[in-house]
Amino acid sequence: MKAPRITVYIACHNHEAYIEEAIESVLRQAHGDWELLIYDDNSADGSSGLINLYSGDPRIRCFTTSGVGLPSIANMAIEAARGEYIVRLDGDDYLDENMLLVLANYLDRHPDMALVFPDYYLVDEFGNISSREWREKLFHSNHVLDMPPHGACTMIRRTVLQEVGGYREDLGAQDGFDLWVKVKSQYRAGNVNIPLFYYRRHEGNLTGNVHRIANARRRIKNDAVADRLDAFRPITAVIPCRQNYDFVRDLWKQDVNGRSLLQRALDHCTSASLFDRIVVACDNPQAEEVVAAYKDKRVEFVLREAADTIRSHSIVPTLDRIVKPTENLNGITVLHYVQAPFLSVATLEEAIATLILEDADTSFGVEEIRELAYKRTSHGLQAINRVGGLGSDFSTIYREVPSLVALNNKNLRFGSMFGPRLVSFVATPEESYFINSQEKLDIATVLAKRFDGTGRPSARPVMRREIP
Repeated sequence: MKAPRITVYIACHNHEAYIEEAIESVLRQAHGDWELLIYDDNSADGSSGLINLYSGDPRIRCFTTSGVGLPSIANMAIEAARGEYIVRLDGDDYLDENMLLVLANYLDRHPDMALVFPDYYLVDEFGNISSREWREKLFHSNHVLDMPPHGACTMIRRTVLQEVGGYREDLGAQDGFDLWVKVKSQYRAGNVNIPLFYYRRHEGNLTGNVHRIANARRRIKNDAVADRLDAFRPITAVIPCRQNYDFVRDLWKQDVNGRSLLQRALDHCTSASLFDRIVVACDNPQAEEVVAAYKDKRVEFVLREAADTIRSHSIVPTLDRIVKPTENLNGITVLHYVQAPFLSVATLEEAIATLILEDADTSFGVEEIRELAYKRTSHGLQAINRVGGLGSDFSTIYREVPSLVALNNKNLRFGSMFGPRLVSFVATPEESYFINSQEKLDIATVLAKRFDGTGRPSARPVMRREIP
């Protein structure tokens, strides 16, 4: 039998309400040269009965698995596939009838491309469209490849999937991001600005699990750059603090659940094994007493000039004093502000990994602004972002999380922490918490009793290095 051109596989776990629509969307495809692999992954509802209705179609092969999860099913599908191109479809989503036709034609015409993905619609549990997700064209208007395509509507060459080793099965989430990191470092990718996929958002899918997604994302990034870290050393953590100009004098001394803000920042940094130096920079010599209590040889104190601590003054002169004498502006510096009491080791490492992975000058945490934001114009207010509706990834507005910044030390030659290539990572809500008022300090004390010792935010370091 002649092998089909395209393999589509569906992973289904308790998608009784949606699986028929997913399967039918494949049957309706304008491109007819395909096969469909359906995996019922230990569903406890009526999914299996609906899947069996299609088992007589010679183009469809049905499998039953024992709750192994999506990444394992993806690897099974790669092994079982006979098509040159492979597409994943989740059991609660569905395809536009032209998706296989358009994407296969793109790969046929671009043999140098490893994969291609379309725009897509977000729909609710009833199929009502809430917005169109539109990605700017890669390598044309979008040159920072830090956002992966949606894994469930991407067409990828089977040979590429085999060459990169398929999907990781140890992450629990973000396996598509891991694949993207591996593919983009070796191959080219493309996208088409036509919505050809319907992505369903409902209570049962993983999209809203912020911490599980964040932890998986961090592991992927850290693993991707682990072999490259030495080329970016020395890696220095700087904890800046000051005597005046905050809402309370010597803010770094303030207690949050039994530890001062400076101690909490030092605890974070000393738990991160990848730092070569950990520098506390303060204009109050009393901070040196806190530093002296840490036996970690990487920890040191630098006395800041009081003139460098005023609110309108750049911190770059302080960084110059710390970095230049010993490092000749090589390496990376991470600023950890004491006002961020719930920062985790994993996020400190993610800041560094993001900087290296995206070949950037500066990386920092952000939060997406999900409410409409406006600017004043000559005719009144005008929205500068979108909530639902039509807009590209360039329409998203972010707020900087002032907890930490990672920078290439060479930026300091130009008197700035920020070079021209800025990248970001999404911070969790806890780690976005920043103390800039007495009220927020009081709330932090309450929050700390909930977070401390619970593993959230996670303080587990991912990248390992021997600590002197």
